[in-house]
Amino acid sequence: MATIKSFDELKMWQTSRVLNKNLFNVLADKDDRKYGFLINHLYKTGGSITDNIAEGHGRHGNKEFINFLSYTTGSCDEIRSQLNRAMDFELISPEDFEALNKEYIDVLSQISYFTNYLKKSDFKGNKFNR
Repeated sequence: MATIKSFDELKMWQTSRVLNKNLFNVLADKDDRKYGFLINHLYKTGGSITDNIAEGHGRHGNKEFINFLSYTTGSCDEIRSQLNRAMDFELISPEDFEALNKEYIDVLSQISYFTNYLKKSDFKGNKFNR
């Protein structure tokens, strides 16, 4: 695997970024006076996925990156739980739920794959080459 120089080169970050946009598009016209608490929580949790990938990469060490990827996994599960609530409250349609949930599962798979790669890698990060 080639060395990743910037977090935005990571497929899992790119996928998460698109997913945040898709989430925004689904929620953009919703009544935030009635559902604001949940809409805001969905936006924040979605953002934490991309942000934790970026921050983990910025730590320049595999152990810390793996730690931040575990936070990201937690955020993916959290947002999937929030999506269930959003569907239960009829904020989003079952079709939107299925589409977004499938995308978050894809991101989880990418994170899991990359985490396993980091755990097996002999390269421990640029932090240790300074």
